[in-house]
Amino acid sequence: MITQVDKDSLFNTFGVKNFELLHSAIDNMAPSLVEYYLSSFRSDDELYFNKRDIEESISIGDYNLYIDYTKNIYLELNSTTKESTESFW
Repeated sequence: MITQVDKDSLFNTFGVKNFELLHSAIDNMAPSLVEYYLSSFRSDDELYFNKRDIEESISIGDYNLYIDYTKNIYLELNSTTKESTESFW
């Protein structure tokens, strides 16, 4: 699921001024806190995003942040939940 994120809100949440500084700010925070902040930016409004337009990306646990060449920021949540129907027998 990919949603567009408001740049100003994202930068204010992490106390940075641009995407380049965001990576170092995230590295200095606890991963659970970063994922908590990023979960607040999730939306049910999924959109199409062409990954060829990615200028830079940051991966944090189940989340990926992308910035495209027009400086729009997108948040992707990787659905890694697996339903297992295996038995012990």
